[in-house]
Amino acid sequence: MVGKRVGLVPMVAIVACSAVNAGEVVKIGHVAPLTGGIAHLGKDNENGARLAIEEINAKGLVIGGKPIALSLDAQDDAADPRTATQVAQMLVDDNVVAVVGHLNSGTTIPASRIYNDAGVVQISPSATNPAYTTQGYKTAYRLVATDAQQGPALADYAFRKMGVKSVAIVDDSTAYGQGLANEFEKRAKALGIKVVLHEATSDHAVDFRAVVTKIKGANPDAIMYGGMDATGGPFAKQAKQLGVRARLLAGDGVCSPKLADLAGDATENVVCSEAGAALEKMPEGAVFAAKFEKRFGHPIQLYSPVTYDAVYIIVDAMKRANSTDRNAILSAMQATDYRGVTGQTSFDRNGDLKHGVISLYRYVGGKKTLLDSVTM
Repeated sequence: MVGKRVGLVPMVAIVACSAVNAGEVVKIGHVAPLTGGIAHLGKDNENGARLAIEEINAKGLVIGGKPIALSLDAQDDAADPRTATQVAQMLVDDNVVAVVGHLNSGTTIPASRIYNDAGVVQISPSATNPAYTTQGYKTAYRLVATDAQQGPALADYAFRKMGVKSVAIVDDSTAYGQGLANEFEKRAKALGIKVVLHEATSDHAVDFRAVVTKIKGANPDAIMYGGMDATGGPFAKQAKQLGVRARLLAGDGVCSPKLADLAGDATENVVCSEAGAALEKMPEGAVFAAKFEKRFGHPIQLYSPVTYDAVYIIVDAMKRANSTDRNAILSAMQATDYRGVTGQTSFDRNGDLKHGVISLYRYVGGKKTLLDSVTM
């Protein structure tokens, strides 16, 4: 999940017309890759936050007796750790009261120090590496399950439901891909699944023929790929072209609607996990999906319902604190008990969800189809 570095994108302020004349403009940051191979996932996250901002402004928001207009300070970190820290400092200097982001574990973790030092709440909607919330930062919150839950859930499903007895593992050498692959491997070995090999590639890779040929020689029942759809799709496609019969297991980075475009009919061989509830299982999932598609003209990709809830959770903290001050919002966050599109949100002492959910999917006719849901 490390992309090439690009120039920083200027602030994009989103303020609904009905709130333009409000007494105070309060900025909420959002960071995700808006350029590069996974820009479609980054824009999806941004649009979820954007929709929430527009709705709240249209309804009108009053904090501390004053009318408030929210603006979205949207930035591109290009999935690059160094750019992520630069963008984080920019948002802190721009006086955002909280940040929704980053998308990748490899950008979320280094940026978290910047936000912690400034006392700015950071809510990641999609970073799953457990290390993010185990650094002791009081500013770090997460709205999805972790790879310490996702990896084992995927391994359990492979063993108990698919009958997998041997597996080859490939990761893209990022904090996300490697972390998920390692968690999967630990659980697989504990279950008695034989790990025939564990290979590393990169998040820039386009040619997987060498590693696929090596896997074909080992003849495992399944391959677990830790990475994003931009590389996972071509990996699956090349594996099929080279005659590999093993099923492909992957995490949420691969589990997107775009996978069908990237992998072609090889998607029929994929079983993937998502570190959150399936849209059809979310209490307000259908309503959100309709609103999102009406506003943006296309369906959601992955975690936009989560970024939407993240903005509302920040505003909920503002309301309970009766303040738009950074420190007041931070003080109110730990007591969050909010019901939104994705369900009920409350946090443990580390800033993780008290009740995470893992969803498992396969692709039928290129469409993601829910297989199972596991409450952690």
